[in-house]
Amino acid sequence: MKYKLIGLAIMGLLIINACSKEYNPQLINDIQLTFDGDNGEAYFSFDGQKLIFQSKRNGNECDKIYTMNIDGTDLKQVSTNDGAHTCSYWSKDDDFILYSSTKHDGTDCPSVFKPKDPTKYVWPLRNFDIYKANPDGSDIIRLTNNNVYDAEATVHPTEEKIIYTALQNGDIDLFEMDYDGQNVKQITTEYGYDGAAYYSPDGNKIVWRAWYPLTKADTLQWQKNMYGKYIEAVPLDIYVADRDAGNKVRLTDNGATNWAPSWHPNGERIVFSSNMDDWNDEYGSFGHNFEIYIIDIDGSNLKRLTNNNTFDSFPMFSPGGKKLVYGTNRGSDNPRQTNVFISDYVE
Repeated sequence: MKYKLIGLAIMGLLIINACSKEYNPQLINDIQLTFDGDNGEAYFSFDGQKLIFQSKRNGNECDKIYTMNIDGTDLKQVSTNDGAHTCSYWSKDDDFILYSSTKHDGTDCPSVFKPKDPTKYVWPLRNFDIYKANPDGSDIIRLTNNNVYDAEATVHPTEEKIIYTALQNGDIDLFEMDYDGQNVKQITTEYGYDGAAYYSPDGNKIVWRAWYPLTKADTLQWQKNMYGKYIEAVPLDIYVADRDAGNKVRLTDNGATNWAPSWHPNGERIVFSSNMDDWNDEYGSFGHNFEIYIIDIDGSNLKRLTNNNTFDSFPMFSPGGKKLVYGTNRGSDNPRQTNVFISDYVE
């Protein structure tokens, strides 16, 4: 990854490190829940008793969707084997599940995306559409049909609304729709990347990750990415705003990749993942060691929750805020394998 404004980034990093050392919240009683395959994006059901996640296992060449109890028992595949799957979630009453899939394009996994520059980290914007199904995977209903990327769906805590990310009109923005896919409403309009949004516990705010090109070179890069339906690694920051994206507040500004945000149940803090503490002087960029952090919604009181020499991301608090589930490269003989862990959270 190559980032601009290196001097400012380093200054921000020093400030952030100093701030993070002042606080010492803890994740204790770490429990590894998955041991096979490559697993990620595990999210609590609204009753706090189950997790839904994606996993590449059992000889599958791309991810499928699974559920399990929060102690790792009763693991079940709840998606079909057709195509790739990602971004699973629960409805507000746990009556159904959501996920994105390429199953409408056939039974095979999408072909491997190979960037022209192998030194760059890029990810393709597959032709995902959003589906809903019963918790056991039955009665599948397709909610979007746009022939573009529709994914990263989460739900409102009290209303039958879904917020999601979509590539439309040459840009990536946040959208909202009903549980049946109707009444689609565009939430963000600023040119650039908006993704992975969550409603606040009271439903009045949202948090998401974003990057907005400010220079001509950045704008040309983004236009190229959107035309080719892929994203090159760029600095990402965490934003909080009203539900309609008004009164936007930028929580991070450090030149690093800050992503995977979600809410603490008190509605006053955001948990997220970042490589802000992995600056590499030799390469002049941030590295691949992502840690988990928590921050107040006004951008203060940044705290680091993990301290490992490996990838930690996709954090989500349990409904009561006593536990945190996350993905990590710990607990594996393969350094690229991600497993699901759950820990007790103690201030």
